Amino acid sequence: MERLIGIDYGRKRTGLAVSDPLRIFASPLETVPAAKIIEYLKKYSQNETIVRFVIGYPVNMNGRPSEAAADIDRFLPQLRKAFPGIPVELEDERFTSVLAHRAMIDGGMKAKDRRDKKQVDKISAAIILQGYLDRTNR
Repeated sequence: MERLIGIDYGRKRTGLAVSDPLRIFASPLETVPAAKIIEYLKKYSQNETIVRFVIGYPVNMNGRPSEAAADIDRFLPQLRKAFPGIPVELEDERFTSVLAHRAMIDGGMKAKDRRDKKQVDKISAAIILQGYLDRTNR
């Protein structure tokens, strides 16, 4: 089945999300150490067909890339080299962490669990991917 993968890339951890086969919904998938992201995606792609990567790109309120964008800029060539036939889209990730925390609160997640940054990262990836899906499915 064809899937889109949402990526909330960070220096230490990377949150991942996946679309449903109809490309309507995004669901949190996993949080993996940043150093192992390519390895994880290669293993994942053995069982699922990845047709696009959607990567959260950090921008400031003025629309210019933030300091954290440099990390993404270094990661992109690695991803493109490992998956040369799969398109990569950048998606504005402003406020995704805030939205992820709000989603956890609204979903009734306990405060202790909300402090788990792994949860925040994969939920942020789902928010990034869902934003892309909503925009492109209009």
